[in-house]
Amino acid sequence: MNISIIGCGLIGQKRALAVQDDDILVSCCDNNKDILSNYATKFDCKSYENYKDLIDSNQSEVIVVAVVNKYALPIVSYALSKGKHVLAEKPLGRNTAEAKELVALASENKVILKTGFNHRFHPAIWQAKEMLDQGKIGKLITIRARYGHGGRPGMEKEWRASKDLCGGGELLDQGVHIIDLCHWFAGDIKSVFGKAATKFWELEVEDNAFALMESASGVDIQFHVSWTNWKNIFSFELFGEDGYLRVEGLGGSYDPETLEFGVRKKEGGKPDVQFFDYPAEDLSWNMEWKEFKNAITNNREPIGSGADGLYANRIIEAIYESSKTRSLCRL
Repeated sequence: MNISIIGCGLIGQKRALAVQDDDILVSCCDNNKDILSNYATKFDCKSYENYKDLIDSNQSEVIVVAVVNKYALPIVSYALSKGKHVLAEKPLGRNTAEAKELVALASENKVILKTGFNHRFHPAIWQAKEMLDQGKIGKLITIRARYGHGGRPGMEKEWRASKDLCGGGELLDQGVHIIDLCHWFAGDIKSVFGKAATKFWELEVEDNAFALMESASGVDIQFHVSWTNWKNIFSFELFGEDGYLRVEGLGGSYDPETLEFGVRKKEGGKPDVQFFDYPAEDLSWNMEWKEFKNAITNNREPIGSGADGLYANRIIEAIYESSKTRSLCRL
């Protein structure tokens, strides 16, 4: 496939590195000339300063959009309207209205829209989903999750601290991954009770968010996402009638990625436990790219679709509403 990437920052580079041997990265675009020039040289591709010029050049079937949240809507919309398949980094727009518009455009133009939910493709998460689906821990009862870091000096001046540029804070930044995983494992959510708060950083968006959710199938979920953890953390736990699955770490600064599988003993006592370790290299970007290509080839919805991105935004808005009204929000 011929691919173009719009947004040459950290995530844009991860996407370029995930391109398969039988793909060609033909062009890139960024509004920062120095970043654009370095990127084009590094990945040996043509550079454009204007995203419409890149898309209109008609060199690629697939466009990857990895830009600040505010600019995703016009760029992704233009690409979809020109008949391009698009992988748009999470979140899918700043809110439900933007995501809904993008999903409708993809359907109207009969192209594939994927939300960049690479966490689904971390090997420990992927194996946990397979084991749950195989009935290894029985019927799912509860989910408990934590995700976050400690920020950095000057964070209040970054784009993530801007309500206009981002649409929200930590709930939209890292929380959207947790919400998507909860939806993937537990199914549709029927109610949420949440709190979004600014606890430490001088921001116009939240640096912490807490939520209790219940799925339509009766799974109770709790999570906390935070920019005040001070140490990077990722923890995703699933508890079933017959056992549990616990994913810890994402590699790198989030510590090695591991999966713990425990089987409950009917007579009680310490469960039988197995541990699975994964290599330090983050393979999620490569696995997600393979899935996206397969979806395009077979003309099907990808795992982590545009509809999934829209759904995650709906949950986020419900949590914001619950926090504002201090009441349970039903979906």
